[in-house]
Amino acid sequence: MGDQSYSHPSPKSQPVSADPLSQIRAPLTLLPGIGPRLATPLARLVGGPRIRDLLLHLPDSYVDRRERPKLAHARPGGIVTLEVQVMSHESPRTRSQPWRAVVTDGSAFADIVLFHQARLSQMPVGATVIVSGRLESFADRLTLPHPDYVLPVARAHEMPAIEPVWPLTAGITNRTVGKAMSGALMRLTDLPEWIEPSLLTRRRWLSFSACLRLTQAPDTDVKARDLARLRLAYDELLAEQIALGLRRLARRERPGRSLTGDGHLRAEALRRFGFQPTAGQTMALAEIEADMAAPRPMVRLLQGDVGSGKTLVALLAMLRAAEAGTQAAIMAPTEILVQQHFRTLTALSPVPVGLLTGSMTAGARRQVLAGLADGSIPLVVGTHALFQKTVEFHDLGLAVIDEQHRFGVDQRISLGDKGDRTDVLVMTATPIPRSLRLTQYGEMDLSQLTEKPRGRGSIRTTLHGLGAMGQVIGGITRAMERGARIYWVCPLVSESEAMDLSAAEFRFDMLNKRFPGRVGLAHGQQDGKVREDALADFSAGRTQLLVATTVVEVGVDVPEATVMVIEHAERFGLAQLHQLRGRVGRGAEESFCLLLHEDGLTKIAQERLILMRDTTDGFVIADADFRIRGHGDVTGTKQSGLPGYRLADIPDQEKLREVAVKDAAMLLDHDPHLRSPRGQAADVLLRLFDKENAVRRMQAG
Repeated sequence: MGDQSYSHPSPKSQPVSADPLSQIRAPLTLLPGIGPRLATPLARLVGGPRIRDLLLHLPDSYVDRRERPKLAHARPGGIVTLEVQVMSHESPRTRSQPWRAVVTDGSAFADIVLFHQARLSQMPVGATVIVSGRLESFADRLTLPHPDYVLPVARAHEMPAIEPVWPLTAGITNRTVGKAMSGALMRLTDLPEWIEPSLLTRRRWLSFSACLRLTQAPDTDVKARDLARLRLAYDELLAEQIALGLRRLARRERPGRSLTGDGHLRAEALRRFGFQPTAGQTMALAEIEADMAAPRPMVRLLQGDVGSGKTLVALLAMLRAAEAGTQAAIMAPTEILVQQHFRTLTALSPVPVGLLTGSMTAGARRQVLAGLADGSIPLVVGTHALFQKTVEFHDLGLAVIDEQHRFGVDQRISLGDKGDRTDVLVMTATPIPRSLRLTQYGEMDLSQLTEKPRGRGSIRTTLHGLGAMGQVIGGITRAMERGARIYWVCPLVSESEAMDLSAAEFRFDMLNKRFPGRVGLAHGQQDGKVREDALADFSAGRTQLLVATTVVEVGVDVPEATVMVIEHAERFGLAQLHQLRGRVGRGAEESFCLLLHEDGLTKIAQERLILMRDTTDGFVIADADFRIRGHGDVTGTKQSGLPGYRLADIPDQEKLREVAVKDAAMLLDHDPHLRSPRGQAADVLLRLFDKENAVRRMQAG
């Protein structure tokens, strides 16, 4: 903000172009005041180098400058606009003090506090001026420190009645954004209408361009601005849903192949397993097998809560691929998880299972690569080493990707490209909120495992203040005397790995003195072999208590572990707490999860921990986590690859998304190739939000 203002533009006539977006897809440097020096930080701020990116950078608040009280009745603390006469100037007594202009409106006096002498020239003694800023009271004197605007009365119209305040970054002021936005809005032409007409009428929405102008250069009609904000949010959600629908259609049109088998390998694996699959596993298998039998490539997400039996489902799908004469690969993000899968598959599979990791010897690696190339190894488990160029399959029919959010899209594409028309099954233990089932995962078919396999013990969760540490240690002592194995997860102190590490080492030293020789330590900063050895010692029972950071969150399977202690549980996301808790309760015995927390928790923090105490349902927890933390940080680690929004991050997002889902489905049912007038308008919408080239990304899962 400042005493120089920007105008509220109307659309200008632009050169005729076949592309209605051409004027706003131009670079930011074409805007007034944005040269090469400012273009870089501005592009970083608005999320891209184009004028479109600036237009979609919405204000996060507005300053209302319509309040014009008399000084005698003005209340300090708010923004006021005053018409005052300048009575005198006061020079600072020391260099560190500000300049002052004493002003009056006839009802009272006030001091205009200025930090630069040059601004006094805008307020000559005797002149009547318009000033606007935040009114304060200091030592019984009204003051306006460094006002946002100082204008002659004749130029009062240059000051907006409602002024947007945009998110900023170093080197970019609100005035800079405002001036550039004015130029950007001049380039914004009317776009073809992509919203269904009856919905427009029912919602009383204006056009996209009109709504953007109301939001970026608002007038005094707050209700109209609120309606405009809803319309813009809906546009982004509709673009998302149309893009997802097009991806689904593209997948159905891709040629695939039918993978069928006589079931003999699957029957033998189940015989070795010794239990019948649960009802949920049976249903998921039926869905997967129907996809594999269909003449199109499968892209299915298998979401199973911690301990729900996803690995068995994956193995049976892989054996179906082997029965069909092809190969199957399962890729996991860590060697711990890969080794766990390898042990499980080797024990149950009637056909050879290969192992491929980055830590293998050259000779062992050559042997596995040869077996994959000639087809003598039908099943393989591996880390990211699987998608390296040196890995060639004889005929890859099925690619299974575990904990898929930990792999980049390019990596997932690489594995899918290893075969001819490969089916893809991705798996995650992270419960998916309903919102994300319609967005991030909306282009995939979804199977869910909602029950635990037979023979799993229950988990009892309790809450304890950190002041009760002595009692907790006493309970741990008794559990260890009974032979229990215990995880102790240390708090996330800060973004500093060094500080996290010091917390883990401090707790390890304290517990190791109490239980000498029986405590291990595992954290992300250790050498990989040291960490693997610590986990192996705990798994084998050579240590009873494992102090760890969140490296145990995924893929550590120790059925004998029955106690989980989490320090400063309030610092973790709900989904992450749920993952950690899932490391116990994997055997038949009852297990316990102790959540230690600071005293004096906020109301929201209390609600979160009480929810953890009262339910082990991952789906309930996921929806609550999404609601509390928002879509940007569902896992608590910013690594889940969840969608970020420019316009749709509003309280009414859920209701609007449901409308967008139905509207997109109706459009694509009638016009799957977007050739009708509304379909062509929808194509403009997709390009506006950079959604036009996402088909291959979907195919990677």
